[in-house]
Amino acid sequence: MNSIRDMKQADWPAVFQIYVEGIETGIATFESSPPGFWEEWIKGRVSNSTLVSETNQTVTGWAALSPVTSRCVYAGVAEVSIYVAKSQRGKGVGGALMASLVARSEELGFWTLQSQIFADNQATLHLHLNHGFRQVGVRERIGKMTYGPYAGQWRDNLFLERRSESVGR
Repeated sequence: MNSIRDMKQADWPAVFQIYVEGIETGIATFESSPPGFWEEWIKGRVSNSTLVSETNQTVTGWAALSPVTSRCVYAGVAEVSIYVAKSQRGKGVGGALMASLVARSEELGFWTLQSQIFADNQATLHLHLNHGFRQVGVRERIGKMTYGPYAGQWRDNLFLERRSESVGR
């Protein structure tokens, strides 16, 4: 049975491994490796916004919000990160994490969630669209890959956002 709960520091080895699996796809992030330490990673996340999916006491995915800027007028805007273990993809883990993350974001007072997705990452694009996100733009040649099958290539990102129906109205 899959359950969603708050992430704990003890989850870091599994979160790290799932992040590595996402990076290895070449379509999840511009990052070439995750930070090596929990303390380094968690300091860039919104407090109380890190979640894990767990099946039979095994972490199967994670989701988190990150602030988009320190400017106070954007205090209700966060960027979504969501990663699912390779062995669990296509089994509803991402949907359960996203639904929980959206609910948590509203509890925390966020009125806008945003995400940047490579166009060829169709599973993640559909996950976001199925949870109320809409594409608002394309950031052309926004970053150059440093690793994997796209090393040296400039990549575009689809820019998506989700507006809360209750927060900030």
